[in-house]
Amino acid sequence: MNPCFICPRQCGAVRPQGLPADQNRTTIPGFCRSPLNPVVSRAMVHFWEEPVISGEKGSGAVFFAGCNLKCVFCQNYEISTLGKGREISVSRLREIYFELIEQGVHNINLVTPAHYSGAIAESLEGGLPVPVVYNGNGYDSVETLKTLEGKIQIYLPDLKYSDNRSAAAYSAAKDYYETACAAIKEMYRQTGPFQIGEDGMMKRGVIIRHLILPGMLENSFGVIDFVAENFAPGEVMFSLMNQYVPCGKVLQGGFPELERKVSSEEYRKVRNYLIDSGITDGFLQENSAADTQFIPDFDGSGV
Repeated sequence: MNPCFICPRQCGAVRPQGLPADQNRTTIPGFCRSPLNPVVSRAMVHFWEEPVISGEKGSGAVFFAGCNLKCVFCQNYEISTLGKGREISVSRLREIYFELIEQGVHNINLVTPAHYSGAIAESLEGGLPVPVVYNGNGYDSVETLKTLEGKIQIYLPDLKYSDNRSAAAYSAAKDYYETACAAIKEMYRQTGPFQIGEDGMMKRGVIIRHLILPGMLENSFGVIDFVAENFAPGEVMFSLMNQYVPCGKVLQGGFPELERKVSSEEYRKVRNYLIDSGITDGFLQENSAADTQFIPDFDGSGV
């Protein structure tokens, strides 16, 4: 077995093909604590993405367990950090795509896919009849993204931080900003300017997401500055997310500054900064989205 260098961690762990017999992920080497076979927590028709992704028929979301970040505020903490999910084969993964497609979804939406990129690339051999969305945290290796070229039509990355001190404190990624910026530029190189079909759905392109965090306005301003300075109108979309609620490790204490929602005044300031930035394509999310009811139940259904 070969050491793993597929993500920016470059940890070189020798990952096993599958989960151990006792299902104890903590014994798996590497930062992501994940085997090479995909571990999936749920597959579902998902209506809570951006309108050009979910549309009227929904997005075919496949939620993968594990992650190469350790965000203390993760809304999907039970699968990203605790690893709740079921190990499946590559052939079963492809079957899931077609089961979702048969339900009429607009696309196949791979959620937190980076650490399973090898299995995902194999599962996409031969293509799909709908666009494939790579829905990740932004902390991706450019070299690994290149192995997916031609297989992914839509990239939906986070750009969580422009402040690496916060990235180190809250996601254990002291090089997050420069790494994510380079990854996003590679994503755009692959897709080119976004394309919206006559049905109002995205067919190709990049949507950059940013979640506003409480008390971190300068962090959000820096993210907006990067997008405004590197992409012209019509090239990428920007999605400003106002859905932060205290979750995950934050609920266990030790991060008092994150134990509240974003205030209306904080949201207003970031929204106005975005409007003044010259970014014209994208979405604004109001504070009604800051509710745990929008977090899926990761019960293994559809897997």
